[in-house]
Amino acid sequence: MIIEQPLMWLRDEIQSIIADWCEEKRSENYWREPLVAVASASDPLFGDLHRVIDLTHAMPTDILPGAESVIVFFLPFQQWLGRENDQAGFHAARGWAASYLATNELIQTINAHLRSRIEDAGYQAAVTPATHNFDERKLISRWSHKHLAYIAGLGTFGCNHLLITASGCCGRLGSLVTSMPLPPTPRPDQEWCLEKAGSECFACVLKCSYEALFENRYDRRKCYEQCLINDRYYADLPLVDVCGKCACEVPCSYCIPTSAADK
Repeated sequence: MIIEQPLMWLRDEIQSIIADWCEEKRSENYWREPLVAVASASDPLFGDLHRVIDLTHAMPTDILPGAESVIVFFLPFQQWLGRENDQAGFHAARGWAASYLATNELIQTINAHLRSRIEDAGYQAAVTPATHNFDERKLISRWSHKHLAYIAGLGTFGCNHLLITASGCCGRLGSLVTSMPLPPTPRPDQEWCLEKAGSECFACVLKCSYEALFENRYDRRKCYEQCLINDRYYADLPLVDVCGKCACEVPCSYCIPTSAADK
């Protein structure tokens, strides 16, 4: 089976899955149009992850022997969800917590469907969890979707340590590894973070009131403490260790910002 325009095919498949999933689950549609990118499993930047993140970070061939490509997709949240979370005060909004649970399940569904379609085409595919695939002592991911997304060309990192895509940073990432050879997506040739591009911003830092995000550093333990506070606040829900304040209602929330006035 030959797939012409694989990125368009992948995006169409994901959009169809989202529509079917929302109808089947009678779920709120929390997501805008998905983005998809591809990295070659042999991209030399994968080797840098042992230095940039941790020696335990997996390589594509650890996930799937014979890996040729890594597919990464971004599910950008609806703007109303970001506004709701921004306006919720100290805790994350209940809708934000609910969207976390829904997105975890949706990403699993997308991965299972894409894996099946890729196998139907005569190739192999392997998936990893959407979340909680991290070292609980170091709080470091063993398979960082946002770093994979950077390698695949989905965007550049913001000062909030999130990936800014063409649809902003307010959303969730998923990935899978396949033996299907796919053309890699080119990476952006400039910074999409205003501050890193030389304009004054730091809007994301101002959104964090939990002593986790600063202009020159990020305290991942303080960040995770606030995520666990939100989980306890929504004790009636399954695990929802979320916050997201630094991703909501900032210039890079929903698009590539052109000025600090963008939202």
